[in-house]
Amino acid sequence: MVKETKLYDILGVDPSATDAQLKKAYRKMALKYHPDKNPGPENEEKFKEIAAAYEILSDEKKRKVYDEHGEEGLKEGAGDMHNPMDIFDMFFGGSGGRRRGEKRTKDMVHPLRVSLDDLYNGKTSKLAVQRNILCGSCNGIGGKKGSVKKCGQCGGSGVQISVHRIGPSMVQQFQSRCDLCGGRGETMNDKDRCQTCNGNKVARDRKILEVHIDKGMKDGQKITFRGESNQEPDHETGDIIIVLDEMEHRIFKRKGTDLLINMEIELSEALCGFSKVITTLDKRSLVITSHPGDVIKHDDSKVVLNEGMPQHRNPFDKGRLFIQFKVKFPSDRFLSTSNLGKLAALLPAPEQEPMDENIEYEEVELVQMDPDHERRKRHAAFDSPDGGPRGGRGVQCQTQ
Repeated sequence: MVKETKLYDILGVDPSATDAQLKKAYRKMALKYHPDKNPGPENEEKFKEIAAAYEILSDEKKRKVYDEHGEEGLKEGAGDMHNPMDIFDMFFGGSGGRRRGEKRTKDMVHPLRVSLDDLYNGKTSKLAVQRNILCGSCNGIGGKKGSVKKCGQCGGSGVQISVHRIGPSMVQQFQSRCDLCGGRGETMNDKDRCQTCNGNKVARDRKILEVHIDKGMKDGQKITFRGESNQEPDHETGDIIIVLDEMEHRIFKRKGTDLLINMEIELSEALCGFSKVITTLDKRSLVITSHPGDVIKHDDSKVVLNEGMPQHRNPFDKGRLFIQFKVKFPSDRFLSTSNLGKLAALLPAPEQEPMDENIEYEEVELVQMDPDHERRKRHAAFDSPDGGPRGGRGVQCQTQ
């Protein structure tokens, strides 16, 4: 038993979730509420909650403390939480590999919903993204050449430090955005400011990306467009990362390079054979045959080789197609008594259990199981007028 379930609820998982289930839940939720994809204060706050929940539950020690003592237990020794964007970048392989100290704009991550058909056959999708680019009118300067000066108030840092004395030998520092330059670290005369970008050095741009989905790609796989993220002066441009989000298929289920399908057959087909057609994800027709005399049992699985998912970068090599059979049994009284006798004569004879003459046997009747029967029986036992068990004496007051 865990003390609290709040963090598990945020990720939408059970407290018994495995590491793999936690990762899958985080990936889905983080992509859904990422500020680049869904801007707004509510989504930004939700994104932070998701990152904080995953950071704790993905750490074995922190998760154990949380399970035993809840959030109060974490406050005593959990330490500072990481930046939600840093966790996201580490999880999705964002900009964590750049050299220390190198300035680089953040990667932009976009989920792309794809069908199993798209991943089987391959597809090219067009995706429109909004990003900042260096202003073409001022070449990213913000105004006329030579008009931009380092802010004399903050020294170009964009922040101001103020010190307040709060007691003998005790001071407190406060950091705030520079009110003169607005946090830019630079100043210029309004008349010299670029009319296109209003001195911001960047302008909004809409770019169409062609996303090539190769045959055999899988759920969660990333497609990276190098140097296509937001641009900033004196910064290396980050990447746009497309994360594939596979939609559930109504017929096929994927497991690695294998495909699974359920096939419903009649009892007569299970005993006497059949031929059925399966339409593949690339619209071919496969004839599945069970020969007369080959008995198919309920929940039996058969396999067709080289008819699963294509291997990524080697599409001519495919996995397997598993078929799980569901045998439909006929309804009650489907045959007359005389025909049932004929059927019994054709089927293998059942083994008869010998009856001991020295034992007195009682005959009972089989009835259809009713899962709610016991519940109704228990309720009826307490449904007496005086609130006590029906047929019982109930509680009586003692008189003198």
